[in-house]
Amino acid sequence: MVAVKRKINWDKAALVDFKSAMNYIHKSSVQNAEKVKKDILYKIAQTATNPESGRPDKNKLNNTDNYRAFELHHFRISYLVKEKEIIIARFRHTSMDAQQY
Repeated sequence: MVAVKRKINWDKAALVDFKSAMNYIHKSSVQNAEKVKKDILYKIAQTATNPESGRPDKNKLNNTDNYRAFELHHFRISYLVKEKEIIIARFRHTSMDAQQY
């Protein structure tokens, strides 16, 4: 069985939050910002072929397991699994209050 590689797309708000977080880290350490960015983007790329690697998103209301999430470097990334694409739906720091959506 051949794994399907899905296209990765970002929700506009999630992309803004990601860039903002990387800019914030960059202010104190360029190296840390690059490492965190590289690790997160690599993990997201892995979801393109293995979307079930993330757990069902517990913060998504009425989730039918098509919304999944993972945590890395104190960030929680939620994504929507579709047949031909992965949509990065939310990007939040784990210290933020969990909000259902």
